[in-house]
Amino acid sequence: MSTIYITHPTFMKHKTPEGHPERPDRMRAVNIALEHEKFIYMPREEAQLGRHEDILRCHPQSVIDHLEENSPKEGLISLDGDTTVSPETMTAALYAVGASTQAIDEVMQGKVNNAFCGIRPPGHHAEQNRSMGFCFFNNAAIAARYAQEHYGAEHVAIVDFDLHHGNGTQDIFWDDPSVMYCSTHQMPLYPGTGAWTETGKDDLGNIVNAPLGAGQGAEQMRDAFESRLLPALYDFNPDLVIISAGFDAHIRDPLGDLTCTEADFSWMTGKLMDVAEKCCDNRLVSLLEGGYDLTALARSVAVHVDRLMHG
Repeated sequence: MSTIYITHPTFMKHKTPEGHPERPDRMRAVNIALEHEKFIYMPREEAQLGRHEDILRCHPQSVIDHLEENSPKEGLISLDGDTTVSPETMTAALYAVGASTQAIDEVMQGKVNNAFCGIRPPGHHAEQNRSMGFCFFNNAAIAARYAQEHYGAEHVAIVDFDLHHGNGTQDIFWDDPSVMYCSTHQMPLYPGTGAWTETGKDDLGNIVNAPLGAGQGAEQMRDAFESRLLPALYDFNPDLVIISAGFDAHIRDPLGDLTCTEADFSWMTGKLMDVAEKCCDNRLVSLLEGGYDLTALARSVAVHVDRLMHG
């Protein structure tokens, strides 16, 4: 396997209030984990700055304007109870978009088989018309649209194993049969979406949710993949697989009550690599979403990237 890591120093400059779970230390933990000697030969690139034209495929200009208008010269501004803007937030959000499209370039041009983007702020809660839930622009959705626009990808699958449901990604592709969104997540939990019955506009079938209950973990997560997500993905036969890679379903994470471990993230990664191998010549892009216990995040990212590198 050939894997590239894409990140940028600006991701640590997006500030949040004291005690906020989505904090710069998350990025430090990821970078330290990937400095281990087992990753010494993994190629790395610094993210490019994202372009407004790529954002506009998923969000109207008003979403960009709202973030710009609420970007302080100093201190913090809250967009909602969860989502905070600091002086460097806009720049970090643009680099997160740029990393995501850059990863698409690397994979779709055949330079590497897959890519992992260590990015923040995350993106999967950002709906078409609003930022929310720590998220400003929907990186996975923007990456999918970019692959369609620039590389003619007819079918793109986005698979989200974050603890929280990616309401934003579901919202953007609700009525679009060219993109399949699959999610495992805890319910009931923020943001309150992601029921089994949410399958797309008029039961289109491009939305595949597999909610899990508090206290559930490896057995239920793997069953959700084997019985629901993987059959749908193989039927969809994507030209590209994008992972919304949140690691907050880990048993140590403070924001939820699922009991997954590093072994489960490795297993899920391997299963999605199988889909990419069978359907789309190994083309896979993984984008960091959640994960708020620093030890669990570091260990989980390490096994995820190790699996991407070695299959």
